[in-house]
Amino acid sequence: MNRRALVRRPSPRLADGLLTHIARTPVDPDLAHAQWQGYVDALVTEGWETVEVPPADDCPDAAFVEDTVVVYGDLAVISRPGADERKPETAGTEETLASLGYRIARIAEPGTLDGGDVLKHDGTVWVGLGGRTNQSGLEQLAALLAPVGGRVVGVPVSRVLHLKSAVTALPDGTVVGFEPLVDETATWERFLPVPEEPGAHVVVLDGETVLMSTSAPRTRAMYEARGLRVVAVEIGEFEKLEGCVTCLSVRLRG
Repeated sequence: MNRRALVRRPSPRLADGLLTHIARTPVDPDLAHAQWQGYVDALVTEGWETVEVPPADDCPDAAFVEDTVVVYGDLAVISRPGADERKPETAGTEETLASLGYRIARIAEPGTLDGGDVLKHDGTVWVGLGGRTNQSGLEQLAALLAPVGGRVVGVPVSRVLHLKSAVTALPDGTVVGFEPLVDETATWERFLPVPEEPGAHVVVLDGETVLMSTSAPRTRAMYEARGLRVVAVEIGEFEKLEGCVTCLSVRLRG
């Protein structure tokens, strides 16, 4: 099975990225680019081919490519970001995925949907509501995914930017997150609380390997105690903009 991941180079205007739940602190664009390259290099080292979406230099948040699409099987649902400033980001993602042979669908007005609000595991697709994604966006996504086996479940989000700012899933489906930032932990049968650290989120690379930030050493120890192999990357400049490891790529399988 081919393993590919979409990525997008940071904009020179990255430091102007949107913020909603944290105070603004200075972002070093050069350091951010070096961290982005380290993230890409880690994916490649782990056997993932990276596919670059064309740069969007006028869009400060463009590196957070996850928000522009939801990929399910051979279907790419192009998002309609909840922040107007981010809507131009989707064109490059659509162009890239169409060139790779994906079927394309789009979230339409009045729907809004950010990919960072979408958590998938084993046929269930949880969608965060309350921030950048609205009910129309959820309903449109549900209608598009139902024919290909995706069951969409709405989840309230009020304490963080996106659903995956609060929770992500381990390879076995255990959902992990810092409990005070999760609106309804009872949504998931298996929920594992993690320490208060900014980088507890994971990208699943295979059945036993996860990618996570170096900023969560206690959480890393928890994952390793569960038998997981952890690949840690430095993404501190992106964490200043409410970003996490999931935001910087879209995993594709084919």
